Amino acid sequence: MFANSLYFIENSNVMDGSISSEIKLNPEHSIFNGHFPNAPVMPGVVQMQIVKEILEFHLGQKLSMKLLRTSKFLEVLDPNQSASVHFSINYKWTDFLEVVASGEINGKVFFKLQASYL
Repeated sequence: MFANSLYFIENSNVMDGSISSEIKLNPEHSIFNGHFPNAPVMPGVVQMQIVKEILEFHLGQKLSMKLLRTSKFLEVLDPNQSASVHFSINYKWTDFLEVVASGEINGKVFFKLQASYL
Protein backbone atom coordinates (compact mmCIF):
# COMPACT_ATOMS: atom_id res chain seq x y z
CA MET A 1 0.00 0.00 0.00
CA PHE A 2 2.71 2.52 1.03
CA ALA A 3 5.89 0.58 0.22
CA ASN A 4 7.89 2.05 -2.64
CA SER A 5 5.93 5.29 -2.61
CA LEU A 6 5.71 6.68 0.94
CA TYR A 7 8.75 4.74 2.13
CA PHE A 8 11.50 2.52 0.80
CA ILE A 9 13.14 -0.33 2.71
CA GLU A 10 16.85 0.41 2.60
CA ASN A 11 18.01 -2.68 4.47
CA SER A 12 16.69 -5.34 6.78
CA ASN A 13 18.14 -7.86 9.16
CA VAL A 14 15.84 -10.85 9.61
CA MET A 15 16.41 -13.42 12.31
CA ASP A 16 14.09 -16.03 13.77
CA GLY A 17 11.41 -14.01 15.53
CA SER A 18 12.74 -10.55 14.73
CA ILE A 19 13.03 -8.06 11.91
CA SER A 20 15.13 -4.91 12.00
CA SER A 21 14.46 -2.57 9.06
CA GLU A 22 15.83 0.78 8.03
CA ILE A 23 13.42 2.72 5.85
CA LYS A 24 13.71 6.01 4.02
CA LEU A 25 10.65 8.24 3.97
CA ASN A 26 9.54 10.20 0.92
CA PRO A 27 8.74 13.69 2.27
CA GLU A 28 7.16 14.57 -1.11
CA HIS A 29 4.43 11.91 -0.78
CA SER A 30 0.89 13.29 -1.16
CA ILE A 31 -0.17 12.02 2.30
CA PHE A 32 1.74 14.93 3.83
CA ASN A 33 -0.27 17.51 1.84
CA GLY A 34 -3.24 16.97 4.13
CA HIS A 35 -1.45 15.94 7.32
CA PHE A 36 -0.54 18.80 7.64
CA PRO A 37 0.13 21.50 5.03
CA ASN A 38 3.49 23.19 5.69
CA ALA A 39 3.97 21.08 8.85
CA PRO A 40 4.05 17.42 7.71
CA VAL A 41 3.50 14.68 10.30
CA MET A 42 3.40 10.94 9.69
CA PRO A 43 -0.08 9.76 10.76
CA GLY A 44 -0.04 7.18 13.55
CA VAL A 45 -2.23 4.75 11.64
CA VAL A 46 0.30 4.85 8.79
CA GLN A 47 3.12 3.99 11.20
CA MET A 48 1.10 0.92 12.23
CA GLN A 49 0.55 0.06 8.54
CA ILE A 50 4.29 0.25 7.86
CA VAL A 51 4.91 -2.37 10.58
CA LYS A 52 2.27 -4.61 8.98
CA GLU A 53 3.78 -4.16 5.52
CA ILE A 54 7.30 -4.95 6.73
CA LEU A 55 5.96 -8.13 8.37
CA GLU A 56 4.04 -9.13 5.23
CA PHE A 57 7.09 -8.57 3.03
CA HIS A 58 9.44 -10.64 5.16
CA LEU A 59 6.96 -13.38 6.11
CA GLY A 60 5.61 -13.66 2.58
CA GLN A 61 1.94 -13.56 3.50
CA LYS A 62 -0.93 -11.14 3.90
CA LEU A 63 -1.92 -10.26 7.46
CA SER A 64 -4.98 -8.75 9.14
CA MET A 65 -4.86 -7.16 12.56
CA LYS A 66 -6.87 -9.20 15.05
CA LEU A 67 -6.18 -7.21 18.22
CA LEU A 68 -4.41 -3.96 19.02
CA ARG A 69 -3.16 -4.22 22.60
CA THR A 70 -1.29 -0.93 22.80
CA SER A 71 -0.02 1.78 20.51
CA LYS A 72 1.94 4.77 21.72
CA PHE A 73 3.06 7.70 19.65
CA LEU A 74 5.80 9.28 21.73
CA GLU A 75 7.25 11.80 19.29
CA VAL A 76 6.14 13.54 16.11
CA LEU A 77 7.57 11.92 13.01
CA ASP A 78 8.36 14.78 10.62
CA PRO A 79 9.59 13.39 7.27
CA ASN A 80 11.61 16.54 6.62
CA GLN A 81 13.52 16.17 9.88
CA SER A 82 13.79 12.39 9.97
CA ALA A 83 13.91 10.77 6.55
CA SER A 84 15.71 7.64 7.82
CA VAL A 85 13.74 5.55 10.31
CA HIS A 86 14.50 2.28 12.09
CA PHE A 87 11.76 -0.25 12.87
CA SER A 88 12.36 -3.15 15.29
CA ILE A 89 9.79 -5.91 15.15
CA ASN A 90 9.68 -8.99 17.38
CA TYR A 91 7.11 -11.66 16.67
CA LYS A 92 6.08 -15.17 17.61
CA TRP A 93 3.42 -17.52 16.35
CA THR A 94 0.82 -18.76 18.83
CA ASP A 95 -2.80 -19.01 17.72
CA PHE A 96 -2.01 -15.66 16.09
CA LEU A 97 1.08 -13.71 15.11
CA GLU A 98 1.98 -11.82 18.30
CA VAL A 99 3.96 -8.64 17.55
CA VAL A 100 5.88 -6.09 19.60
CA ALA A 101 7.30 -3.28 17.47
CA SER A 102 8.94 0.10 17.85
CA GLY A 103 10.19 2.90 15.65
CA GLU A 104 13.33 4.93 16.32
CA ILE A 105 15.00 8.00 14.91
CA ASN A 106 18.65 8.49 15.88
CA GLY A 107 18.17 6.07 18.79
CA LYS A 108 15.10 7.88 20.13
CA VAL A 109 11.87 5.84 20.25
CA PHE A 110 8.91 7.64 18.64
CA PHE A 111 6.44 4.76 18.34
CA LYS A 112 5.50 1.50 20.13
CA LEU A 113 3.00 -1.18 19.17
CA GLN A 114 1.72 -4.47 20.58
CA ALA A 115 -0.73 -6.32 18.34
CA SER A 116 -1.94 -9.69 17.15
CA TYR A 117 -2.42 -10.56 13.47
CA LEU A 118 -4.18 -13.36 11.60
